[in-house]
Amino acid sequence: MSREVDLDITGMTCASCSARIEKRLSRLDGVTAEVNLPLNTAHVVIDSDLTDGDVTAAVEKAGYGASVRKAASAGPEIVDYDPRHLRPRFIGSLILAVPIIAVSMVMSWHFPGWQWVVGLLALPVVTWGAWPFHSAAFKAARGGSTTMDTLVSVGIIVASGYSYATLLRAVVDGHGWAIPGTYHVWFEAAAAITVFLLIGKLTEDRAKNRATAALRKLLDLGAKSATVLRSVDPGSPGAEAGAGEGSSVSGPGSPHSGDLSGHSGDLSGSGERVEVQVPIAELRVGDVFRVRPGEKIATDGVIVAGHSAVDEAMLTGESAPVEVGVGDTVTGATINTSGVLEVRAERVGAETTLAAMADLVSRAQLGKPAVQRLADRISAVFVPIVFVISVLTFLAWGLISGDWAMGLHAALTVLIIACPCALGLATPTALAVSSGRGSQLGILVSGPEALESTRSIDTVVLDKTGTLTTGVMTLIGSQLSDADFAVLARLEEQSEHPVARAIVEASRAERVTAGAATASARVEDFAAIPGGGLEARIDGREVIAGRPDLLGERGITVDVAPDAVPAGATIVALAVDGDFRGLTFVADEVRDGAASAISELHRLGLRTVLLTGDNASAAEAVAGKLGITEVFADVRPEGKIAVVDELQADGRSVAMVGDGINDAAALAGADLGIAMGSGTDAAMAASDITMVRSDPRQIPQAIRLSRRTLGLIKGNLFWAFAYNTAAIPIAAAGLLSPMIAGAAMAFSSVFVILNSLRLLRFR
Repeated sequence: MSREVDLDITGMTCASCSARIEKRLSRLDGVTAEVNLPLNTAHVVIDSDLTDGDVTAAVEKAGYGASVRKAASAGPEIVDYDPRHLRPRFIGSLILAVPIIAVSMVMSWHFPGWQWVVGLLALPVVTWGAWPFHSAAFKAARGGSTTMDTLVSVGIIVASGYSYATLLRAVVDGHGWAIPGTYHVWFEAAAAITVFLLIGKLTEDRAKNRATAALRKLLDLGAKSATVLRSVDPGSPGAEAGAGEGSSVSGPGSPHSGDLSGHSGDLSGSGERVEVQVPIAELRVGDVFRVRPGEKIATDGVIVAGHSAVDEAMLTGESAPVEVGVGDTVTGATINTSGVLEVRAERVGAETTLAAMADLVSRAQLGKPAVQRLADRISAVFVPIVFVISVLTFLAWGLISGDWAMGLHAALTVLIIACPCALGLATPTALAVSSGRGSQLGILVSGPEALESTRSIDTVVLDKTGTLTTGVMTLIGSQLSDADFAVLARLEEQSEHPVARAIVEASRAERVTAGAATASARVEDFAAIPGGGLEARIDGREVIAGRPDLLGERGITVDVAPDAVPAGATIVALAVDGDFRGLTFVADEVRDGAASAISELHRLGLRTVLLTGDNASAAEAVAGKLGITEVFADVRPEGKIAVVDELQADGRSVAMVGDGINDAAALAGADLGIAMGSGTDAAMAASDITMVRSDPRQIPQAIRLSRRTLGLIKGNLFWAFAYNTAAIPIAAAGLLSPMIAGAAMAFSSVFVILNSLRLLRFR
């Protein structure tokens, strides 16, 4: 059985580094790996008997450091990229490089012995200032590889080494302090290259901070502590006995009703209850905690006492608080706005909804689209090719023109201009910014593969209930007697489906007397029929309710007069002991923004299809309001995946949008699965994109964001390659100086980063 391991990687500096680590890990038996350069992490899937030590050892043999990331208590660990280790080197090198470049470039400032002065000033720049490049190149060489830093390090060493050798040659030739101008030194090139590349590295580190900012903000939404209720025996030494290390007792709690037994925060005893302030990391499943008005709910749980309104804007984007009471589930990091609640923790730490959202955002930055995988293969052979071109340039100049000094000058320029550091930033930076911006908008993309899919999508298949409609059904008519309707309501009480809730609410509001007669009826052998209905034994009678054709499949004759069905209504047929009793009709409303969402999908050139298990009349009514012309109605769950397969067989690239368990197979089988955030965990797990706010307008927005991100990635990769590669012939011809080459190379990295950050303005 496969398992997953996350590694923290140290020593990576460029795309060649990450590509080499991936290659080394992938050589291990049963291992696949994805390395993220901006986050300095690796996600490893192990399908063999290899240990974590075997995996980290493989990385270390490649010349890098690796450690297994411990499971975070509240989602993925966010590493802050601190540029302070580079800033002193940059500032010191800049202060020294300014006079070096000025004196070297301005002929009138060439005072006697200036070469010695700039050589002395350059020494700390090319050693201490450039040490990050030398260190990275050495690690790569120790692992038997070359990286982009190898090019930089060799270039700086060649430029400065040649210059110091020239000074030594001048001394050997009898010159002392004053050295003739015919002895050319390139200290300004080595110093300028170092400064420009340190600027690039600083910019990269800042970009890494920007890339993870949204993820940090998402995790910061969570509560930092919880007020846990403990039961204390009056005869015990004190309330402190119930508090763990790091906890504090803040005072006695007031009694509330409710069965709270069976958990670590057991309140069922006769002892006094006290409030214990517990760090969020110490909260355990089963603990009962109190939430006062204005406080954040500590973690996902079920309300065991109290009633309030909860602000779920961070989760759904909806500004109106949601009324909750005993038995309702609440989500960690949402805000209690009114009454006092007591909540039993159901999920803690990395299992919470908030942590899952953050983990999805983090994982979205790990994968690579096909275009980046091609770039990785090219970068693996790019550095050796550049060295070959550099050597050939040096030999060509020396052998053809006899100017070996100019040949060395051109070869050095080739090394510097060809180093595409931007290549390592092209995809990860765009993905990080995109996933961060997406999380702010309530759009969670599972990874780059989903981005690739949006490019080819030409058909969007949409579920009706809960996706295009509110899913809040209301009763609009019934043919049942009061007694039969009460039986139907008793059956529907066992379900959380919107249709069931509508019938139960109607029973409570309009048929109280009839409902009371069967309120205590015993329900046994209850079962939900996926995509069809419900069945159970109620007071010994076999009761089944659902779509008319479902009852027909059970051998029950259902009489449905077309003119008796309200337009757009969902039909619920009831049978008791095999006897058809009548029909009930419910309907829901089209979501706000659904019509504009469909219009925008059409403007994007996409065909829309309505796919629902509801009846044709209800489906056609909704489709007509929204402008959807292609409708598949009365479709069972297995039929939904069949419809998707049929559309794909016709040559269409299909995106499926849904929210329920019955949509999960279709979401997984489609080319692109989009789940509404208000839907089930199964639907979201099967999807490629999750829309937290459940707003239909997010469907075209998610597609636009994905396409924009993919376009940026392609643009970044083009410039990272084309910009540097096109300059190699110019450098080989001796038309560029190493100093200009260093500046140009640093600019390419800055360009890629700034280009990616444009996504922060996406709407």
